[in-house]
Amino acid sequence: MSYPDIRPRRLRRTPAIRRLVSETRVAPAELVLPMFVKEGLAEPRPIATLPGVLQHSRDSLRKAAVEAVRAGVGGIMLFGVPATRDERGSGGTDPDGILNVALRDLSAELGDSTVLMSDLCLDEFTSHGHCGLLAPDGSVDNDATLASYAEMAVVQAASGAQMVGPSGMMDGQVGVVRRALDAAGYQDTSVLAYAVKYASAFFGPFRDAVESALQGDRKSYQQDPANLRESLREVQLDIAEGADLVMVKPAGPYLDVLAAVRDSVDVPVAAYQVSGEYAMVEAAAANGWIDRERAIMESLTSIRRAGAQVILTYWAVEAAKMLRESY
Repeated sequence: MSYPDIRPRRLRRTPAIRRLVSETRVAPAELVLPMFVKEGLAEPRPIATLPGVLQHSRDSLRKAAVEAVRAGVGGIMLFGVPATRDERGSGGTDPDGILNVALRDLSAELGDSTVLMSDLCLDEFTSHGHCGLLAPDGSVDNDATLASYAEMAVVQAASGAQMVGPSGMMDGQVGVVRRALDAAGYQDTSVLAYAVKYASAFFGPFRDAVESALQGDRKSYQQDPANLRESLREVQLDIAEGADLVMVKPAGPYLDVLAAVRDSVDVPVAAYQVSGEYAMVEAAAANGWIDRERAIMESLTSIRRAGAQVILTYWAVEAAKMLRESY
């Protein structure tokens, strides 16, 4: 036999062979679409730093959500953008606030055809832009914030959320939310814990999407990008408090963390491909510097390969359609 004796390239020779032996596949049902609904809009509004992503009106939100379900996406994560904000983020706990009204809209429209998720955090609703209530010295008051999260969880569940996503990185948030839901009779409402959320530069375009009023940073409660062991501790705490799923955010820059989390738990693991990850590919593609569709699928595959069973991505609908065509 002529050298080389072993030829791995045999299994890469044709598209059919490569498809047959592919080790990692992304399925449309594993994708979750983040969506933004803004109070008072008559028509959807483009977000300049997130090309192709919209702030929706209530009407356009319903139509876009139906399209997403028809494309086969597994879930929708909803964020609300209120017309007014205050120090306590009272729009988040108001049953008639934009997020809760929109949850009722989608629940009525979609029923059980998808998983309706809601972001459970105060940052979209506070005039200062932080994820919690402020103490007199300007720091975020962890325990006072927990009381607001508990109230938000019950209101969101009552509005139709099937899964709530506490994302503020307050100590004890999952336990407080779980107990509040159970006490209010929503034992079947799931908790998707933002267990690993880094103080990341990749969140920038998202803050435009929700018109964040934040001044300064969130480094006192979101995690240090240098730390991995701390992330694993956060995950174990959230599971002990009752998390049904745990999430890593951002996804792409933290694939090592995602893989470590997957190896350490026996609950489903999600990852959020955040706004900055999306915007970089879109910007490069717009300049002709990158093959857009290949970059989308490669990035999603890498997140799946690292261990995410659920992927939140702004490309969810487009990717679901591409995946269905490729099967």
